[in-house]
Amino acid sequence: MARRIVVTSGKGGVGKTTVAIGLGIALSKRGERVILCDADFGLNNVDVMTGVENRIAYDLVDVIEGRCRAKQALVPHPEFCNLFLLPSSHSVPERYVSPQSLKIVLDALAPQYDYILIDCPAGIDEGFHRAVATADEAIVVTTATVSALRDADKVITVLKSYEPQSVSVVVNRLRGEMLSTGECLSPIEIQELLKTPVLGVLPESYELYKSQFTGTNYPFRLLAKNLATGKHKLYDTTRRYGGIMGRIRRVILKNS
Repeated sequence: MARRIVVTSGKGGVGKTTVAIGLGIALSKRGERVILCDADFGLNNVDVMTGVENRIAYDLVDVIEGRCRAKQALVPHPEFCNLFLLPSSHSVPERYVSPQSLKIVLDALAPQYDYILIDCPAGIDEGFHRAVATADEAIVVTTATVSALRDADKVITVLKSYEPQSVSVVVNRLRGEMLSTGECLSPIEIQELLKTPVLGVLPESYELYKSQFTGTNYPFRLLAKNLATGKHKLYDTTRRYGGIMGRIRRVILKNS
């Protein structure tokens, strides 16, 4: 039976959808059968970001209105054989999709898969509640900025009212050079501030950005391992900024 995990955030622009996709790819590379469910009916760009937009025959609304079975709407990823996309509709207003109807679709798919990652709209509007109501677990994506952490805290408070089995945090775009000099909060400090365990850390890095959807990205693989095993080993974003060479890198970044 699939673990149903909603991936959400307090504010837009923190990389929520990127995290959902990267995590889905990393889990599929571990041999897990994964569905990426695009429940963000406002932006619904998971298909574009995964490169399968031209492969879609049916979407969630087609399933809900009985034009196809749930499994027929799944789009297999051309590169990752264990990864499937369940696309949302680009034409039907999201107000026509109820939490109950979405849950029925996911209930039909859950017995045949290991994970269903539900990409949720940012914030706490109607789309957030629709997605959260269908999930058993939640991952809140944030950055280390004050505004993102404040919004994440509000989302976590609302999430916990649904009494999910677990709520965890992923700190995205953490800048190692700032962390090494104390210019931003550490993952431990963020965990204490949000009173929620940090499941993983993803660094701000151009090299890692290029590999985020290839299945070779180590921080995403570590995040997937933590999710699968229940561990909380965090990627060390400061490793490149220690010693003489690290100080040089920090100066270059500060002056660039």
